[in-house]
Amino acid sequence: MAVEFLGIAGTNPASEVTPRTGGPLDLEYTGKLARAHEDNGWDRILFAYHSGAPDPSTVAAYVATRTERINLVVAHRPNVAYPTLTAKTFATLDHISDGRFEVHVITGGSTADQAAEGDFLPKDDRYGRTREFIQILKQAWTSDERFDFAGQHYRFEQFVADIKPLQQPRPRISFGGSSAAAYAVGAAEADIFALWGEPLAGTKEQLATIDAEAAKAGRSDRPTIQIAFRPILAPTEELAWEKAESILGRIKDVQAGTTYRRRDPGKTPENAGSRRLLAAVDAGERHDRALWTAPTGLTGGGGNSTALVGTPETVAAALLDYYDLGVRIFSARGYDIYDDAIDFGRYVIPLVREEVARREAGAAGGQAADGGDSRQELAS
Repeated sequence: MAVEFLGIAGTNPASEVTPRTGGPLDLEYTGKLARAHEDNGWDRILFAYHSGAPDPSTVAAYVATRTERINLVVAHRPNVAYPTLTAKTFATLDHISDGRFEVHVITGGSTADQAAEGDFLPKDDRYGRTREFIQILKQAWTSDERFDFAGQHYRFEQFVADIKPLQQPRPRISFGGSSAAAYAVGAAEADIFALWGEPLAGTKEQLATIDAEAAKAGRSDRPTIQIAFRPILAPTEELAWEKAESILGRIKDVQAGTTYRRRDPGKTPENAGSRRLLAAVDAGERHDRALWTAPTGLTGGGGNSTALVGTPETVAAALLDYYDLGVRIFSARGYDIYDDAIDFGRYVIPLVREEVARREAGAAGGQAADGGDSRQELAS
């Protein structure tokens, strides 16, 4: 499988370094940002979910009419709509987008944000609900016969969807999490397993766990692995690290000057992914080729927060280190979201694609020349 790149579909220019000055949904900016990704080599953009934010599926439908190529990945929480309704909604969106829809299923790592929408199910039970939700989506999208479902969280009889996705057999389903329950559900049910950016050793550890859970579930393959970073680019290494320190100062300024709510530094995060990120912070600010954890510490382990810092060549090489572990989708979101989407697309994506193509061609050539001998060493 060729490498893919996932960006972010923001609905306003705000970020950790830029306070929001307008409303939550700036349609002109939303379309402009999506086109910036499409015009600069990205494959997919993610429409994020939060309890009070604009509805991501509606925003994705808007963006579908203003783009031509890029895939639209809609984040969705199973608690907010019954799965049969969701299956029809997303099949419709797949038609509106001409087969460019995907869904990222979010189990929910914040009890408070789940409760804001009336969901009081304990976390491990939420993973059980997610498993059933994904199973129902798959069957609703592919079954031409009426079917029943009787699970712990959902029950219905004789459902069949008249509208099916345009994509065949169905759109891809991605999933994320780093707890034991998450590994079990995602490895069994997801097409794509999304991880936050950890040091190489921690990522390798997670991949081994996912492999084991996939085998336990009877899968002959693992889900495609996706990993997320915050790129910080500059023409030289020195300038890149100066920019990184400047970004750290801007984050502090935003935190001090707004109602920004970071995690309580004295409180252990609920979700296992954030705890893993904070463990990387405790181990040091710099890891491997270019990984930087200082923003993670400043934001209390808040989600996608580890950065890759350096020249485009350095950041591309760092991504290829993860490619060598088996990662095939790279999620990247800069701090100056629009400008960074363009710079990453122009200067990093082509380098990674070129090297991946070279390695794949070398591997294929080696197999042809050596009768499939996998011992041929690829150039780094």
